[in-house]
Amino acid sequence: MPPVLKDKVAIITGGGRGIGRAFALRYAEEGAKLLIPDISLERAEGVAKEIKAKGGEAVAMEVDISDENATKKIAEKVMQQYGRVDILINNAAIWYGLNMTPWDAWTVEDWDRIFAVNVKGTWLCCKAIAPLMVKQSSGKIINIASNVARVPAAQLFLPYSCGKGAVYTLTQALARALGSSGINVNAIAPGYTASEASLGQTGSEQIFGIATSEQSIQERLQPADLVGTAVFLASEDSNFISGQVIFVDGGTVIL
Repeated sequence: MPPVLKDKVAIITGGGRGIGRAFALRYAEEGAKLLIPDISLERAEGVAKEIKAKGGEAVAMEVDISDENATKKIAEKVMQQYGRVDILINNAAIWYGLNMTPWDAWTVEDWDRIFAVNVKGTWLCCKAIAPLMVKQSSGKIINIASNVARVPAAQLFLPYSCGKGAVYTLTQALARALGSSGINVNAIAPGYTASEASLGQTGSEQIFGIATSEQSIQERLQPADLVGTAVFLASEDSNFISGQVIFVDGGTVIL
């Protein structure tokens, strides 16, 4: 069976570690050519090196997605390197370093920092890349949301939870705005995933215990469990799906 993303050009923000790295490695296996913007050039280059070692094609770049000029450089780089873009995964977000906190103990600075990246940054990447897809009359945008906006733990990560809730709305609004241009916009909402960021949180074992107990499939969610959905949403098999938030959380949120 041929690779389902053969010769497709994909941008995966925050692809230097964790879930983003898992997406990047699988996309490369499926034949995609990758641009990996990350806040850490060293991490992005490490993933690009892994991909190249296996015969794939990938380019790393250092980007802070909360900076509009920086997101414009993503668009410039992908056109310079590949001449087109077929897929954008908005994976980059502030999660690393966040810990369970009472709802009223978060600071204004926390809210501003988290929303600047997780909400505004996602929008800025869409704003920079969507026009390239419009010119082609095709493209797939995949936002990474979270199930935390729909579960009781939302109160413990409140600015993050609210930001990911905003990503639901952004996804649905852009699906309406861009559908006539042949662009599909969907989101993946993972449950509590065993990424480096989650494993490094204070009380992560307690959180995993609670999270898995709420799941229909009571196993710890791994980054690898998310990649199949990301491949499907980027492939031709999902051409008639748009505006959807797909929960990949072991059956915690059932709509």
